[in-house]
Amino acid sequence: MNPKNLKDIDGAEISWFAPLCDGDDDFLGNRNPDYKSTWENTSKIVKTADELGFRNVLCPSSYQVGQDTLSFVAGMAPITKQINFLAAIRCGEVHPPMLARSIATLDHMLKGRLTINIISSDLPGNELDSSERYARSREVIEILKQAWNQDRIEFNGKYYKLSLPTDPVKPYQQNGGPLLYFGGYSPAGVDLCAEHCDVYLMWPETEDKLQGLMNIMTLKASDYGRTVQFGLRVHVIVRETEKEARDYANNLLSKLDLNHGLNIKNRAQDSNSIGVARQSQMRNEADNEYYVEPHLWTGIGLARSGCGAALVGTPDQILNKMKRYMQMGIRSFILSGYPHQQECELFAQHVLPQLKTISLPEVFNRRINETPNSPLGKGERK
Repeated sequence: MNPKNLKDIDGAEISWFAPLCDGDDDFLGNRNPDYKSTWENTSKIVKTADELGFRNVLCPSSYQVGQDTLSFVAGMAPITKQINFLAAIRCGEVHPPMLARSIATLDHMLKGRLTINIISSDLPGNELDSSERYARSREVIEILKQAWNQDRIEFNGKYYKLSLPTDPVKPYQQNGGPLLYFGGYSPAGVDLCAEHCDVYLMWPETEDKLQGLMNIMTLKASDYGRTVQFGLRVHVIVRETEKEARDYANNLLSKLDLNHGLNIKNRAQDSNSIGVARQSQMRNEADNEYYVEPHLWTGIGLARSGCGAALVGTPDQILNKMKRYMQMGIRSFILSGYPHQQECELFAQHVLPQLKTISLPEVFNRRINETPNSPLGKGERK
């Protein structure tokens, strides 16, 4: 039996977001220098999330704007205590053996508080067909897993041909290395996640569409004899009354020039992806106030690529919405808000104490170690 069959998992990983890519603001589409992506601003947000009890933090990757992901995580390692780091890596950007060494170094610095977000979008200045990008990502992941779990890397692929000892790249986490989180909607991406990754990250959609994505992934993973956990990346606006929450959402758009918002969206490396198209479709299906279903507001997507919707409501309304997601099988939430410091504190005040939070790496490793005769004790997760 796959030891990662965690349907009975009690609680959820509640994570925040590190705005490394210069996207933090008090009004959408309005550049306020006070919220610029700097070490000082972003490290303060992450330290706050750590102190308030969030269990992970997504550190994204972007070439055009922002800070370097792995360097930022390294800098945060000694000044945080509990929070895990979900570091985004753009497959193909770093030579895989050197990437394995960087990840292993970070894992030791963090004493196992490291998770990895696999990114397959185009590299800056380079364009590949979707199937080619996912094929390259598959090779990178397979090399990382050899590096972490075998005595040698012996790989003969289309993009990489390697024969190397793995002594320099052994991670702190010995049960297969850091967990791999992945988001992608194309058939090639779904197949890659089903075969190799641990957590399938989705952007917000209506509950029926989310369930459809989860059903597809569950079936595809079963073809490989695996189970995959599910995560949701979504913004959040929580206030004491529903009117306050909805008014705040509307106010975020009060200074937005729609053409400027479109330019912001199009600058992203993933702006033409299937996932971004699905976010636009969701917004087109929303009402005239941008709500596509109760408490799911799609106005965010008018001024950014990627995750384009927010949970909006009172503490009880947000809590109940998240509990419905958990009943569907979602066990990881990556939240954010505008501005990030303020909304991190508000969510922690109003909602976080009512949720049982977990660290997915701790749960995965505990279950693996508890599985009798598990072949994964010092080997690769299936």
